[in-house]
Order: sequence, then C-alpha cells, then structure tokens
Amino acid sequence: MKVPNARLDAFCKKPDAGIRAVLVYGPDAGLVRERADQLGRSVLSELDDPFRVSVLTGAAIVADPPRLAEETAAQSLVGGRRLVRVRETSDASAPAFDRVLRDGASGDTLIVAEAGELRATSPLRKLFEAAAAAAAVPCYVDEGAALERVLRETLGRHNVSLDSEAGRWLAAHLGGDRGVLRGEADKLALYVGDGGRITVEDCIAVVGDSIEIAMDAVVTATAGGDRARLERLLDRVFAEGEQPVRVLRALQRHYLRLFTLAAAVEAGASAQSAVESLRPRPHFKEAPHLTQQVQRWSRRRLTYALSRLADAEADCKRSVFPAELVCRRALDDLSRVAQRR
Repeated sequence: MKVPNARLDAFCKKPDAGIRAVLVYGPDAGLVRERADQLGRSVLSELDDPFRVSVLTGAAIVADPPRLAEETAAQSLVGGRRLVRVRETSDASAPAFDRVLRDGASGDTLIVAEAGELRATSPLRKLFEAAAAAAAVPCYVDEGAALERVLRETLGRHNVSLDSEAGRWLAAHLGGDRGVLRGEADKLALYVGDGGRITVEDCIAVVGDSIEIAMDAVVTATAGGDRARLERLLDRVFAEGEQPVRVLRALQRHYLRLFTLAAAVEAGASAQSAVESLRPRPHFKEAPHLTQQVQRWSRRRLTYALSRLADAEADCKRSVFPAELVCRRALDDLSRVAQRR
C-alpha cells in the first residue's frame, strides 16, 4: 500500500489494522528514523525492550534469508506484540520480505524496515506498495514553510518562540533533515531558556560553527573558485553523512541570492552596497565573500550555474551515476567557472 502524503503522520502513529510490515524510505535520514520510531511506539512504548524488540540489518538478512522469518515468527516471553526493526535495508533483501509477506509468517509482529532513497522501480519499494499487508512510507527532505513548521513545533515543546527572520535563516542554512533540525532546535531552546525568543543572532551563535563545517564552507569554496579547498571540504562533508542533493540545493539557494546581487550591481549599485541591502543581513564574516563573489559572477554565469545544478540534482535522482560523484563534478565545474576573469 502507498500511504498518501496527507495520511503519513497519522498512519505512523497508528498503522491501519492488518498492516504487518512497513517500509520507511527516502533521502531524509532524520525523518526516516523519526517515522520508524513512531511506528515502533504504536506497538510498545520502550523501543529498547530486549524481550519484544529485535533489530536486524539488511546485510544480515541477505547473508541469512530465513533469519527475518524466524524473528517475526518468534513469540514474546512476556506477552504483547513484538517489533522487528530492519535497518539499512536495500533491494537485495526484497526476496526475504516477499517470503514473509506471502507466507504470513509475521503473525501480529510488526516489521519496520528503514532504507535510503529508492527509485520507483525499486523491487523493495514495489513489493511494499503492492502487498495488502504492507505499506510504504516516503520521507522526502522538507523545504521552506515545512521546515519552519517543524522548527516551531519542536521549539514549542520548550516554550520557546522563533522570530520570522530567524526561522528563514535556519530553514536556509540547516537543510531539510529533520534529525538535524530538531537537534539544532533543542540546542537553541537550551541557549535562550524557557520562555525565550530566538533571533538570527542566537542562530549564528549556536548553529554557526556546525553550519560552516557542513555547508557554508563548501558554498564559499565553490563560488570563490577555491578548488583545492573544495575537494577537502567535500571529503569531510560526505564523510559526516551529508546528502549530495542537499549540497546541490544549498548551492542553488546561494546562486539565487547572488543573482539578486548581480542584478543590483548591473543596475549601477556597488558590490558592497548591494550586499549590505540583503535581508536577512549576512553575517559579518560572510559579507566580504559575497562582495568578492558578485564581482566574479555575472547574471549570464549565474544562469549557467543554476542550470548546471538543476541538471546535477536530476542526475542524482536518476541514479545513473553515484550521486556523490555527480555532485563533485558539478561543484568542480562551477569552481572552474569562478576562477575565470
């Protein structure tokens, strides 16, 4: 069964009767884990209960196909429904899930499988979408208003509010991974205290360092033409688990911002005054980089850059080549453009 977008939250809190297995998949790893946890709590409150919870990996199932059926057929020694979690699932494990679903071996055990991004043609995804006793739950990266909604919901639990400008700053800088969003929101709530209100200055003070490592440094190196630094930064970013599509989207947002600056400069404004007119105001450490970059990037070059990034994102989703390789090639290409005078 395909779970409609409008029902995703409600379904994860209370799956339909008769559902015995759920595949939670998508590029947003934080949201995948969050929804998998919600599904698990529909069965039992303690997800680390050793008597009622089994945790497997996709690799373990591929190496030992009967293992999944054995775990799902096992009875709890203390009573109650059991939960079987399968992490890092891939198409290679589809036959094992197919066997369990066809044989009805799961009884009343709930199987929750977690996977990364899967194409529409994925055998695993097609299996869960087609089976009557299974469901597929997609987890795509939040954007724009959806990001701010997640932030405000998380901060509301701490009795903390968020300036609209701060909300836009966080949405633009943190990317769409819900795990990252909620983690940074919790840190900000602790920083301002109960009943506090978060400003852009608070965001820069608390989130700035991690963002510099995760994204802004890559953006600056690409737009500034620092190819050697860019290569080192991408190694670090991908080693920390950053998704290539999120890196590409961060560059798209930055080049759209530069497009606004370039238009102002071509209309007669100085680079410095154009940067100073931006809202929200760029951090004082970022302003000199923007001033230099707008002198390198004309609107013609920026049009090419945005087209190149859009094509790279499409190639990542087609899975023709590894997404990380596609991202690296696109950013290297743009850094070469930035080096031209």
